[in-house]
Amino acid sequence: MKSYLSLPAGKAAAVFIDLQEEHRHDPRYLVEDYDKVLANAVRLQDAARRAGIPLFHFAYIVDMANGSPRPFHPADAQGKSAFSDADDELSAICEEVAPWETEPLFIKSAASAFEVQEFELELRRKGIEWLVISGVWTEACVDATVKGAIDRGFRVLLVKDACGSGTNAMHQTGILNIANRLYGGAVTDTDGACSLIGGAEVEVWRVQGAVPLKYRFNDAERIYVEL
Repeated sequence: MKSYLSLPAGKAAAVFIDLQEEHRHDPRYLVEDYDKVLANAVRLQDAARRAGIPLFHFAYIVDMANGSPRPFHPADAQGKSAFSDADDELSAICEEVAPWETEPLFIKSAASAFEVQEFELELRRKGIEWLVISGVWTEACVDATVKGAIDRGFRVLLVKDACGSGTNAMHQTGILNIANRLYGGAVTDTDGACSLIGGAEVEVWRVQGAVPLKYRFNDAERIYVEL
């Protein structure tokens, strides 16, 4: 359902997940409409910096030389990680959304940003209650981070058009799946998120009850657009 929301002053942070070059250059891991995702992430970063809210950046990077980060992690014939390898220059954050010198960049080798313990400690230290989340891939690292946030008592503002995945179908159904269990949080687009960051009250989608979005192949896109 739609309702009005404002973010409490001094209680929000912006989180940017795995906005790395491989998603626009590696044919195996391209994110559909990635340029649009990045452009919207830039807008969110600009809004957050103007408002003085903290920004946190994450990169998924795997160093197989120190052992596989988790069971069954895929590797190539040379024993390097099949994606996001520590020696691959495409693991770098895209230049237009790269952190400023004063903003932390956390390296992770698991889906959820909360696998980095220092991240949660920083949120607690700053008194953060709301996380404005952007990143890729929607159904993987974004999903895991959102669930990790909820499990720890943080509210999530999920910015649907500042996230992306390998196809729009994967992205849109990923957003719907998150939205169905986004307890305590909200879904909006970049326009709405920037207004909220700036202190405005905005109409957003919020979950009511359990699993309210029942979608099928033929109506998933319509329901996604209506969020």
